[in-house]
Amino acid sequence: LRGYAQKNPKQEYKKEAFEMFSTLVERIQFEAISLLSRVRFQPEAPPQPAPQRKVPEARVLNYEHAEVSALAEAGEEEAEAAAEGQAPFVRSEPKVGRNEPCPCGSGKKYKHCHGRLN
Repeated sequence: LRGYAQKNPKQEYKKEAFEMFSTLVERIQFEAISLLSRVRFQPEAPPQPAPQRKVPEARVLNYEHAEVSALAEAGEEEAEAAAEGQAPFVRSEPKVGRNEPCPCGSGKKYKHCHGRLN
């Protein structure tokens, strides 16, 4: 009886489950390959171009108005002037870090005093 060791049922269960999973994967691969080997692809016919409709020149309308184009030009000039007139923001005092003492003089860190996020 010494040569025969008792098998752990949990290990045997894991081994059996792995074998079943491996068999399943092999069967799926076999079925996929057999299906792909039977498939016949047919090239698509090139799409037919849509027939071009010719519109008589008499029916073509021009939707431009002189006042609209003048307004567009004026808007462009205002946008350029506004872009040139903007100056970058400059602080009057140095920026206060979150862990520095609050400038109000309370003795607390800025993040716990006036820099508190609500």
